[in-house]
Amino acid sequence: MLKLYAMFLTLIFLVELVAAIVGFVFRHEIKNSFKNNYEKALKQYNSTGDYRSDAVDRIQNTLHCCGVTNYRDWEDTNYYSDKGFPKSCCKTEDCSPQRDANKVNNELVGIFLAYCLSRAITNNQYEIV
Repeated sequence: MLKLYAMFLTLIFLVELVAAIVGFVFRHEIKNSFKNNYEKALKQYNSTGDYRSDAVDRIQNTLHCCGVTNYRDWEDTNYYSDKGFPKSCCKTEDCSPQRDANKVNNELVGIFLAYCLSRAITNNQYEIV
């Protein structure tokens, strides 16, 4: 019984190892896929509460950001031409941003730091300590 348990743990470890290697090898494709899907969700954004719009709102609220790269990404959307920026772009709780860029989150602290960390790891991958 103990050998069977050890075999299952080894199998799970190998699956995790393979998943990590595949994720590392295809990291650029995965990043581009996420970016393209997020841009598509931004273009199709509306305030009716479908799952894509809810996901965009949740991402912007959690990361305190607005748009894919910055708040100007919203200017190409139908939602912006009708109503301006969505409420999830607000810096404060009680704002209605309309078209005033001073009231929206334009810093991408979370995404920027994650990108910098990823880049530093990739650049220093073969550095000898």
